[in-house]
Amino acid sequence: SCQTIEKKSQRTIKKENEKLSKFIQQPESELKIVMGEPDDIVYDDRGTKFFVYIKKKYNITCERKFEIDKNNMIIGFTSKGCF
Repeated sequence: SCQTIEKKSQRTIKKENEKLSKFIQQPESELKIVMGEPDDIVYDDRGTKFFVYIKKKYNITCERKFEIDKNNMIIGFTSKGCF
């Protein structure tokens, strides 16, 4: 039964990554059209901008973070707790 749960979670992660990877090399404006305004905008020590989207489902926090370059293009993302 643990293997079944593992397979389901891997499928969910794969779907999430496929959905979010469509934003790579898209302008930040496209992200805002689809996802809305970010809950937070943070900058790292190199000045890279990140849009952070946070949702709660079943008391689990889902955090999606998109990395945006100086040309306002999405170049990466991370996703934690999203299903």
